[in-house]
Amino acid sequence: MGVTKISQEFASPVAPARAFRALILESNTLLPKLLPQFIKSVELLQGDGGVGSIEQVNFTETSHFKYMKNRIDELDKENFVCKYTMVEGDALADKIESIAYEIKFENSNDGGCVCKMTSEYRSFGGYEVKEEEVKAGKESAMAIYKVIEAYLLANPNVFA
Repeated sequence: MGVTKISQEFASPVAPARAFRALILESNTLLPKLLPQFIKSVELLQGDGGVGSIEQVNFTETSHFKYMKNRIDELDKENFVCKYTMVEGDALADKIESIAYEIKFENSNDGGCVCKMTSEYRSFGGYEVKEEEVKAGKESAMAIYKVIEAYLLANPNVFA
């Protein structure tokens, strides 16, 4: 099994508690509302939304993918850290076993936050995860963050 680890971080003017709540805790309702052209629904298949829970993200017909299932591995609401693993979905194809994510929101000096995200791709056999696959994933994640950030900035009372 091959392992490819990728890290990225970005600054946001949104406070870490609001960013964490919007992007992690409330994403099941916020993502379909703000990105209806890409995300049809987010369903809780197992658990209560905490550790061990499994969520399924269903994409619209315009997406390259139909669905993905994520398992929540760690949820630290005090320190704004979430770890989850994509365990099923057509994005994995037959080459990638899973993708583990760690997302952490830290305070920044300007009242906003720094979001640090690590992705660990576990591939089958000798399959090497291609740079363009990783780049596409990073760009998709950033696009989602920017949409939610814009929503929070335009609506300062939401999750305040």
